[in-house]
Amino acid sequence: MGGVRTALFNYLFAKKHGGDFILRIEDTDQKRYVPGAEDYIRAALQWVGIKLDEDPWNGGEFGPYRQSERKDLYRSYADQLIDSGHAYYAFDSSEELTEMRERLTKAKVPSPQYNAAVRMTMQNSLTLSADEVQRKLDAGDPYTIRVKVPRNEEIRFHDKIRGWVQVSSNAIDDKVIYKSDGMPTYHLANIVDDHLMKITHVIRGEEWLPSAPIHVLLYRYLGWEDSRPEFAHLPLILKPDGNGKLSKRDGDRLGFPVFPLEWVDPQSREVSSGYREKGYFPEAFVNMIAFLGWNPGSDQEVYSLEGLIEAFSLERVGKSGSKFDADKTRWYNQTYLRTKSNQELAELLKPTLVKESIPFEEEKLPGYVDLMKDRAFFVADMIEGAYLFIRPTEYDEKLLGKKWKEGSADLVLGLVEAFSKTDYSAETLHATFSKYLEENGIGMGAAMPLLRVFITGRGVGPGMFETMEFLGRDESESRLKLGLESRT
Repeated sequence: MGGVRTALFNYLFAKKHGGDFILRIEDTDQKRYVPGAEDYIRAALQWVGIKLDEDPWNGGEFGPYRQSERKDLYRSYADQLIDSGHAYYAFDSSEELTEMRERLTKAKVPSPQYNAAVRMTMQNSLTLSADEVQRKLDAGDPYTIRVKVPRNEEIRFHDKIRGWVQVSSNAIDDKVIYKSDGMPTYHLANIVDDHLMKITHVIRGEEWLPSAPIHVLLYRYLGWEDSRPEFAHLPLILKPDGNGKLSKRDGDRLGFPVFPLEWVDPQSREVSSGYREKGYFPEAFVNMIAFLGWNPGSDQEVYSLEGLIEAFSLERVGKSGSKFDADKTRWYNQTYLRTKSNQELAELLKPTLVKESIPFEEEKLPGYVDLMKDRAFFVADMIEGAYLFIRPTEYDEKLLGKKWKEGSADLVLGLVEAFSKTDYSAETLHATFSKYLEENGIGMGAAMPLLRVFITGRGVGPGMFETMEFLGRDESESRLKLGLESRT
């Protein structure tokens, strides 16, 4: 869900300003490669209606759009950084790195890291002679390439959401920018690709804010500072109680999806439910995630995708985390459900009726959904009214226990007779009912519950007289008489 929100905000911003929205697959970390993830991303964006101007499947002027297919071009930029003195080879083993961290921890260093204060004690091209470095390279010794972060410098950059951000270089470690497996890390590949693809704006999650100073340095070191994209770091999506970042576990625990589409973990085979499979409309999902961190500055809450493009601005994205509200998400879905035509809803409901083996009359389905949609949050909720197609054989005994009195049978028979003399429009049925009660001095509370329970078997439901009009004269009278027989 967070990933789709990031994509949505990028898309809205690009389209608002007449730009292009680009999808790039950043797959340089092969250890984190997940089979099926790329297809999932594509399907999720298609479902929510986000159209891509350039992507791995349709290409574009600046392809390829998978970083794993671009890996040969990154090495020259890593070499450029080494030659300019802004990066260095690091030959430290995993054991040496662990020993370094343990040593710093014992010295009560709050954040043990490979930085300016540590680098001269490690096995790298800053501490080894040029000949020794070359021998290691020639021998194929494993190494990484690290960026050389300056000491005692304030790194400043402007974020379009957070304003000016200033970080001391002493708080930043010498990030690995090229790995021993011959692949760049996100830090280098991202900077190189943004420059080569002429990216103007990078809108990404707050979790990348600590990495931004490194990226600012890399743009400077590569001589691209004047063409550096503008940054905008989005606020976190928080748990419903506001206590921490929303996670998949929160959705599992509290009973709502956090994935746009159902996701099956390829290793554990664990299934995470998706908004699509739960019956949400994509428009409702988009509307919901748009308001997670952004507001239009007005009371309007429902927007089409085109409306969001027109209204969106980064200036109205907040810095603070935004609490996820599952009930609000349901409300959005209900709102969009009510805007759809009866015929469209009827078509959407058919598969559920078939799946649940509920018999239905095709020509009556639009009328059926018209009765049921105001009480539904999801299309599937409308099968609650299956009693409109299946004559009830059981009745709400709790209600009848309270409402069935001496004389109730005569009351119902009187209503049957009164209804038999009128046409079966909801308006006429209502007028006939009211007139009968008035003429016989009967209260609404004595008559309406009995009428409803014998017609539907239940104590609640859509408008009573609209229900009778839908059923028709013969079916309504038959149900009332069968209900009476059940009490004798």
